[in-house]
Amino acid sequence: MLQAIRNLFHRGGVPPEGAAKVSLAEVLENDWLELWYQPKVELRSQRLAGAEALARADHPELGTLTPNMFLANAGEAELLALTERVIRTALRDWEDFAYYDMPIVIAVNTPVSALIKLPIADIVRKHRPKAANWPGLVLEVTEDEIVHDVDAANEVAAAVRACHCTLALDDFGAGYSSLGRLKQLPFSELKIDRSYVTNCHADRINAGLCEVIVELGQRFGLKTVAEGIETVHEYHKLQGLGCDIGQGYLFSKPLSKDRFIGTAYRRQVHKAGVAEAPHTSA
Repeated sequence: MLQAIRNLFHRGGVPPEGAAKVSLAEVLENDWLELWYQPKVELRSQRLAGAEALARADHPELGTLTPNMFLANAGEAELLALTERVIRTALRDWEDFAYYDMPIVIAVNTPVSALIKLPIADIVRKHRPKAANWPGLVLEVTEDEIVHDVDAANEVAAAVRACHCTLALDDFGAGYSSLGRLKQLPFSELKIDRSYVTNCHADRINAGLCEVIVELGQRFGLKTVAEGIETVHEYHKLQGLGCDIGQGYLFSKPLSKDRFIGTAYRRQVHKAGVAEAPHTSA
């Protein structure tokens, strides 16, 4: 279970052996935590639709640390504290996005254990932006975790919905949910697992799986989000299938908050075409 929770914060590669540099406790105690953001782009209009928040640590000597460098030995209590800090930071960062006329929807990875054990609704109510145009927060949970307790998922979804939050089903297709369970789950988004997105323009099996997931999303009234788009060919294939939103290195690697704002503001990512918007600066 703890490894599954750690994996939620590991976007961006496999942790190298022996990569741990500092403890999560040190990161939290010294307030080194910061969020980096990866754009989520509407595939049809090519406008900026939102961003996924990803945990980083700004170490005074080691520089920016990715999660594999500070999560390796973290216990459940520390990981729950991290989740709360991530949510609070994302809510605060939204104010900066809105200041630059980017009132985007922010998504944060949330372990199911945190949904059950943390007072998520109270945390959001206390720290949420007061602006009338705040679009809410998306809490991303993985398919393999959530399907084990549908009743708890529905209870949590009702609580967070009251404070303007929704749930997204992350890595869809990589778990084991049945269609019957999917129908019961209280989600607003399906995120297509990146293993299906890779080479989907040429791989008939991946293309078929993506098509089925997009159709499921449409039938259930859910947005579909393709993770890990890296080529224009994949982008065009998913756009043609009717996928709503894309995320991946084609558009941008995760960026620090300031670089995300600067890049989007200067290049007008929310208005630019795919030929202009993608870049791979770190």
